[in-house]
Amino acid sequence: MMNIEPFFAPEYYITEEFTIRSYRPGDGPLLAEAVNASYEHLKRFMPWAKPHTEDIEAENTVRRWRGEYLLATNFTLGIFAPDGKRLLGSSGFHLREGNLDNCAAEIGMWIRADAAHKGLGPRVLRAILTWGFTEWPWERLTWRCNEENIASRRTAERAGMQFEGRFRAVTRLPDGTRETTLLFAALKGEWGQLKTG
Repeated sequence: MMNIEPFFAPEYYITEEFTIRSYRPGDGPLLAEAVNASYEHLKRFMPWAKPHTEDIEAENTVRRWRGEYLLATNFTLGIFAPDGKRLLGSSGFHLREGNLDNCAAEIGMWIRADAAHKGLGPRVLRAILTWGFTEWPWERLTWRCNEENIASRRTAERAGMQFEGRFRAVTRLPDGTRETTLLFAALKGEWGQLKTG
């Protein structure tokens, strides 16, 4: 088994269009503004979404995420405008497929309402996959989405991830219905070919 301790997570990935980085103390108001402006857009498929988030609550959240990042227990990432003054969405490498030594993580993502449906999601996901397979230890990265979330499914497909399966009625939702989940994945050994193919 590969021993990658101690692990110091990379801090940021910069493109001309956006910067992906760890949340930092002080980012709370940007997070609150983005989720508050996007509640109607997010509420169907993001069970954590609520009508209003206070700045202090969001600040506590980003500080907790920063702590997890430094401890290498979870890697939540903000997607920021190039000037750093606007949060375009959020993503992350989540250790839902074993500990860090397993070298596998699940990518999650949401894009704020006024930036959605413009191709940003697939561009961010391709950047995260490229970053994940070059500067991180990941050998396998996955993406899960509700079968009814067509935008999320298309994001994975357009980014070059491979469809691996359909899990029927796998999760019970707060309203009592059950969600069917689709699974997509990318492997480090295949990623260079997929990216250029």
